[in-house]
Amino acid sequence: MKTDTISDMLTRIRNGNMVGHKVVKIDSTRITYRLIKLLKSEGFIKQYETVLKDGRKYIFVYLKYSDKTNRPLLRGLKRVSKPGLRVYVNKNQLPTVLGGQGIAILSTSRGILTNVQAKADGVGGELLCYIW
Repeated sequence: MKTDTISDMLTRIRNGNMVGHKVVKIDSTRITYRLIKLLKSEGFIKQYETVLKDGRKYIFVYLKYSDKTNRPLLRGLKRVSKPGLRVYVNKNQLPTVLGGQGIAILSTSRGILTNVQAKADGVGGELLCYIW
């Protein structure tokens, strides 16, 4: 049994990018679905779809690569808050990732938000991961 589904999801995407896979299969939970949906809206992945297979739900994530160099658009993913050490930030401590080129994803009282959305809403929360 996996104890940290977010880390598992980030690791599967990171490994798929490193070897050049077009599709990565991730176990579907509410939090992973919301994170994948956010990655799609921010333009880091091409597409995703949920599939019911053998009585379990999975999310198939279609990774995005540049047209000219065939390099992955997702350069890095880093888990910040872990089950053993939770990291919280308030609205005045929201981080900037790579000078604004990346995003920080937070779990707030208003749902899963990027650092830009959280700043606009004036909320803080648990800092889940950095993506650039």
